[in-house]
Amino acid sequence: MEIRNAGQEDIPQLLALLSQVLELHAAIRPDIFMSGTTKYTQTELAEILRSENKRTYVAVDGDCVLGYAFCEIRQQPFSNTMVPFSSFFIDDLCVDSAARGRQIGRQLFEHAKAEAKKLGCYELTLNVWEGNDAARAFYDKMGMRPKETQLELILG
Repeated sequence: MEIRNAGQEDIPQLLALLSQVLELHAAIRPDIFMSGTTKYTQTELAEILRSENKRTYVAVDGDCVLGYAFCEIRQQPFSNTMVPFSSFFIDDLCVDSAARGRQIGRQLFEHAKAEAKKLGCYELTLNVWEGNDAARAFYDKMGMRPKETQLELILG
């Protein structure tokens, strides 16, 4: 297995993995996520793969994509009260359900962390939906800690 930058030829397999992630989220939060969709379309994926501020890494075994990490360089601050810095945001990380337990997620995470350091980023960040306990446990194991908490009150 190797980790490399994703290419246009990976789009069909990326879409299949994006579907796995979406179905997980739809099971957790059907009030927010629509089953049968994906986070990105084929056209959006093609644009992401061309973007200068976005990085997409794939874990591959031959021609088979076993997992991915969609990452983005973000500039802080969100307000004039914050110190300026670069953040490497993991927008999405997925390992094919058939390939889990082989340390692929850890390797993708470590690859993203190394890339963030190479790019001079101050931090590595991501979001985890409440109820996605397996992902939360994985990121805890990777040494991540909460930075801030977003709360909600459903009004309907």
